[in-house]
Amino acid sequence: MVIQVAVEMNMESKARHFKLNAAFSSEEQCVVLFGPSGSGKTLTLQSIAGLITPDSGKITLNGRVLFDSQSAVNVPSRHRKIGYLFQDYALFPHLTVLENVGFGLKKEWQWRLSRDDRRRVMEFLEIFEIPQLANGFPADISGGQKQRVALARALIQKPDLLLLDEPFAALDTLLRVKLREELARIRCSFDIPVVMVTHDPEDIRAFAETLVIYDIGRVRDSRHFLKSNGTHLEQLLAP
Repeated sequence: MVIQVAVEMNMESKARHFKLNAAFSSEEQCVVLFGPSGSGKTLTLQSIAGLITPDSGKITLNGRVLFDSQSAVNVPSRHRKIGYLFQDYALFPHLTVLENVGFGLKKEWQWRLSRDDRRRVMEFLEIFEIPQLANGFPADISGGQKQRVALARALIQKPDLLLLDEPFAALDTLLRVKLREELARIRCSFDIPVVMVTHDPEDIRAFAETLVIYDIGRVRDSRHFLKSNGTHLEQLLAP
């Protein structure tokens, strides 16, 4: 993966003014955006996905321009070939697990999945070890199962990049350890690059190849991260 991000935006509300000025690049397969809540990590992720539009800047992925304010390029999110795992997983409560995973496969004129698409969804549920949940609903499954469903939905369309917004934040400590291992296995199986948002140093130790450290509204540091550096991580992350 080759990703380059340089974006600026101003966010205004009655209570707060926030300015984001974030820039980093990487040629590695896993980029971790680390920093405190409210520092601009998720805004950066949403800009990459095309869910929000920066005021200015440029975003490229593998040489393909996704956004460039000077050239008036802003590729719609549905055409960016990027999967997005939201922090709350954003599953449709009225759809079954099978329908959630296959949602993006349906054409606009289809009201149900084709037989081939249903078969493909079931293959993915097997990969994620949740075929028994196919006819269940999000309200009836655990947090870890919801994450697997959301990951399957994000990956079934074969994206060029997977964006993860605090994927373990809603889980207890023991489940986080297990699902970190599962995510590492899935990432290797699909050979897909990842940009992950976190404020948990353990996610850095587990996944980071490029580490991008945020202060409020800006990137303080961006560097190649070696697993051997994990012993000095607290010092590296200190303000």
